[in-house]
Amino acid sequence: MTYATAITILRLFLVPVFCVLAIRYGDSVSSGSPNETTRWLAVGTYIVAAAMDGIDGWVARRFNQKSLIGSILDPLTDKALLLTGLITLTLVDWGQDWRLPMWFLVLVIARDIEIIVGIWILYFINRRVPIKPHWTGKVCTLTQMIALGWVMLKLFDLSPLYPTIVAAVFTIWSGHAYFCEGLRQLREIKREDA
Repeated sequence: MTYATAITILRLFLVPVFCVLAIRYGDSVSSGSPNETTRWLAVGTYIVAAAMDGIDGWVARRFNQKSLIGSILDPLTDKALLLTGLITLTLVDWGQDWRLPMWFLVLVIARDIEIIVGIWILYFINRRVPIKPHWTGKVCTLTQMIALGWVMLKLFDLSPLYPTIVAAVFTIWSGHAYFCEGLRQLREIKREDA
């Protein structure tokens, strides 16, 4: 196992740690005595796990430790961390109006399902899927993380609904962009078969 893969696996283990801490903080909020230490431990765990994404990528490139397992585990760990954060901060109340709305979680999951089904269809038809990340997908992930951070950090006395709406716009936009790319690839396959 490479060092880069070991870092990715460590990141994956931090996902349930964050989840447990986030739920414990939510329980302390519900009981009327928020434990801010638990909140900051949850936030710190999330930040460390997210930051380690850059570290494992750097280690893989710097020491030529790219591997098949790493190329599969890294994006799965990214998605596990993001979805765990979104699910947890939708279902667990971190204070009055300090949670993400359920419609946003449904939107994010629907987009991810659309992308997975699209990849499966393209692979079934063509036995390969040339995936090119679209800039809206990167902005989508960034805005989703900002919405998460907005709830976790509570730095501004402004509802998390506003950054959530911005993230929703990019979630829809990127879903549309990937759908159009999938259609383009299907048309190209039909032309090659004709």
